[in-house]
Amino acid sequence: MASRLAGTLAERTFQYQNSLPPLPVPLLDGSLSKYLDAVHPFASEAEFNATVEIVRKFREGVGKELHQKLLQRAKERRNWLEEWWLDTAYLEVRIPSQLNVNFGGPGPYLEHFWPPAEGSSLQRTSIITWHTLQYWDLLRTERLAPQKAGKTPLDMDQFRMLYCTCKVPGVKKDTIRNYFKTVSEGPCPSHLVVMCRGRIFTFDALFDGQILSPPELLRQLIFVKERCEGEPEGDGVSALTSDERTRWAKAREHLISIDPHNKTILETIQSSLFVISLDESKPYSTPENYTNLTAAALTGNPTIRWGDKSYNSIAFADGTFGSTCDHSPYDAMVLVSMCWYLDQQIRATEGQWKGSDTVRQIPLPEELLFTLDEKAYSDIHHAKQQYLESTQDLQIVCYAFTAFGKSAIKQKKLHPDTFIQLAMQLAYQRLHKKPGSCYETATTRRFYHARTETMRPCTREAVTWCKAMMDPACDANGRRTAMLSAFNKHNKLMSEAQDGNGFDRHLLGLYLIAKEEGRPTPELFSDPLYSRSGGGGNFVLSSSLVGYTTVMGAVAPMVHHGYGFFYRIRDDRIVISITAWKSCHETDAASLFNVFSSSMHEMLQLATTSQL
Repeated sequence: MASRLAGTLAERTFQYQNSLPPLPVPLLDGSLSKYLDAVHPFASEAEFNATVEIVRKFREGVGKELHQKLLQRAKERRNWLEEWWLDTAYLEVRIPSQLNVNFGGPGPYLEHFWPPAEGSSLQRTSIITWHTLQYWDLLRTERLAPQKAGKTPLDMDQFRMLYCTCKVPGVKKDTIRNYFKTVSEGPCPSHLVVMCRGRIFTFDALFDGQILSPPELLRQLIFVKERCEGEPEGDGVSALTSDERTRWAKAREHLISIDPHNKTILETIQSSLFVISLDESKPYSTPENYTNLTAAALTGNPTIRWGDKSYNSIAFADGTFGSTCDHSPYDAMVLVSMCWYLDQQIRATEGQWKGSDTVRQIPLPEELLFTLDEKAYSDIHHAKQQYLESTQDLQIVCYAFTAFGKSAIKQKKLHPDTFIQLAMQLAYQRLHKKPGSCYETATTRRFYHARTETMRPCTREAVTWCKAMMDPACDANGRRTAMLSAFNKHNKLMSEAQDGNGFDRHLLGLYLIAKEEGRPTPELFSDPLYSRSGGGGNFVLSSSLVGYTTVMGAVAPMVHHGYGFFYRIRDDRIVISITAWKSCHETDAASLFNVFSSSMHEMLQLATTSQL
């Protein structure tokens, strides 16, 4: 038996794709009663009764018909939501995606072997690029282990979108171009694109079929850097990717009309493995305060990153790293998985290259030069201005809460993610004196090609508990009972959402069927309570657990008077990034962090004292 087992091969990355179950359609009654429960905290008694009536009419009338049509659609597709979600959440959105939709974040390597250091940038970039290429090779050869929840395999399809992928703007709707192939599927592009001082270069990451070594990559990077330092800045065509989508689509059409070679350059960038951005800024950061690095990743120089690329690796002049990624082809967990791999490799090798220093006779990088005219220059100028104004409006803080972390919370037999979500609810209600509609990402990857469901943490139970915490007359026992009830409700909703039993995507499906059939929008969706409770992408708190690794990210708020709230959980600390718009005078990211920190302390104390 042992010898037979020894011969079995490791699991292949995409081997379970065909056996994953289809995305289910929840029961209509269940979704509607969950919806009513979710909007309750945002309504007066009269408003709530009016909504109950709207929901009743929907359930008995048009809702029932739309639900039948949705069930029909689900019979014909393994994932009834996939195309719709891509279109509505990403491809049809017209606001600039580089700041409003993309996610970015700091590299964690400064916490161990790569603290900020002058003159280390290119050396480190060559090493991290090499590890990033090793990860591409793992995917190409399907040696990356499929991820699982317990023993249940999760969908790995999004991992195909990490390399050789780019969004292309359209006048009404964007498209995603994906050029990645596994070895068994055929050849895959293997060139990199390097951007520096508004200029664009490319070179192949393979030579004689082998991945370039760090010393070879270093030679290519030095070539680019020296070329850029000795000459004037480039035209900064990449800034166009930061503009409003329709404007960028038209600017792109214009570029192609000037010279067919421009189209070839665009194809080269789109199909490249990923983009390396050589950034001249030095966003000094520490393991306790990642603010500058996070801000530089999310809002940095638009002429040296391609906002539509699925991965831009940003190398800063002080030897620190960040990234910015188009969100449409995949969710953050794909990038987190890769960056966690990079972090572990850099730790294992102490940030050094220990292999051969030999540099083969590899061809030098080639510069990609667009042909431009007056209109193209003016489009680039407009894009830069627009981007600069919007980035100056974004407030970002990224701090470590170091008083305690996962270990202390689990000791109290409480779920760490729920703990943070409830502390965030309490902080928001303390600061703003009212409940805040909130979105937390729930993964649905146990289903075929599924991505996420919305879990709404601002429950009635959470609001009741927040009131108890703010009521001086309420004793510790009353507060503790309310807290545990809020925990239980949150955990229950989260596991339902992950099992394909949330209600937000279901309601979206019903809305889209009505829209596709040219029917009037059902009253359910025009009810003020629908958007006040967060429906239609109107959540005041847009939050996500980035995971239990060292990898962190940030996104802009969903609405003008809202916050983006991302966090990662470690045994001894919790790192939080909060964003807000400066032009909104009600919100302040730093204040939210401070109140959140004191809420965390109070909760841990409550869990401690009342257990006695």
